[in-house]
Amino acid sequence: MSDASRIFQWVLLRLSWTTVIAAVLAHGLPQKPEHGRAQSGAAGPAEVFRQGQMELEKGQLKRAEASFLRVTRMDPRSAAAFANLGVVYIREKQWDPALRVLKHAQQIDPRLNGIRLNIGLAYFRQSKYPEAIPAFESVVRDVPGSTQARYLLGLCYFFTHNYPQAVKALQPLEAAESGDLTFLYVLAIAAWKAKQPEIEQSAMTRLIAIGGNSAEFHLLMGKAHVNREQYDDAIKELQLAEQSSPQLPFLHFNLGRAYLKKSQFDQARSEFLADSHIEPDIADNYDQLGVIDFEQGRIKQAEENFHHALHLDPTLASSHYYLARIYKDEGENARALSEANAAAKLAPQSTSVHYLRGRILLALGRKQEAQTELAKLSTISEAELKRAQQALENTEADPELVQSSER
Repeated sequence: MSDASRIFQWVLLRLSWTTVIAAVLAHGLPQKPEHGRAQSGAAGPAEVFRQGQMELEKGQLKRAEASFLRVTRMDPRSAAAFANLGVVYIREKQWDPALRVLKHAQQIDPRLNGIRLNIGLAYFRQSKYPEAIPAFESVVRDVPGSTQARYLLGLCYFFTHNYPQAVKALQPLEAAESGDLTFLYVLAIAAWKAKQPEIEQSAMTRLIAIGGNSAEFHLLMGKAHVNREQYDDAIKELQLAEQSSPQLPFLHFNLGRAYLKKSQFDQARSEFLADSHIEPDIADNYDQLGVIDFEQGRIKQAEENFHHALHLDPTLASSHYYLARIYKDEGENARALSEANAAAKLAPQSTSVHYLRGRILLALGRKQEAQTELAKLSTISEAELKRAQQALENTEADPELVQSSER
């Protein structure tokens, strides 16, 4: 996942859960009465719904879930109840249930843009950016002024390397976001990769003008140098950031990236370890530590780091890939195939994955399947190969950009 994971906290800080809920409720609360309510005096669906909303706003997720489920039993046509139940499941990271109830809500009332926004968000939070794009596109089409949907759409295009479309999605936000360093950085990088120098220059000029000498500005400039493969310049900028804010999240992660690109493994390892102490829940640090351990022959330690990375983020294709290599070398071909299957699902265009999986199938005596797997290599274009290999290696990860929406 080349440009994917969690970089700038502001991205999903904007996604206020109450804002999303308000969008869902624009068409009103459930009104269908519960059978027998008049005789029993029991609360009706609208009252239970309001109770669930208050519980959700207080973070009482299990209680909110019970309330919204109760509403759906009272009123099976309550799109708002199913939609807010989806919000509960998103916050609990229960992706399949979230998508199931959200899509059901969409079937009941396709007009509710908040439902589609949440569907896109559920895919986005799983790093399933291609699947998120149609949902965000539909919201932007119907509500062109939706900053949330437009920005997330731009990020999805960015993460899938469709930089011209990323610029197209993001540029309308430039005036409103002209005071935000992180937005300007994203737009500048997208425009640079899309070969749109005027937009790149505009965003970068504004970035420099408002950045001053802040640690955040030096972090962004260091990242820009890493993207341009100017690793010595990147290290200088990142060290300037470190002087004033040594605990800045992702500072050491990006220093680690720069040192790793220069094959300075010991320095890179120190930086990834430093960032893991500041941000212990960032899976990419452990993935990168695993790669360094693997390259330096510390196989057991590499395996532990890859497992820890996958515990935090099961969508890291590179961790699955390297575990498959480890198990293949150790003769544990069944375990190797399981990891290779996971990597192939996450990085279907990667030649490295298909080649490794083919070799594992051969070792298991499954020659026909191995030939089928290896035949896939000839159907992948050169551009796709390069892009997928970069994603698999995870050496261009920007984990800040997909910061958890729970913050």
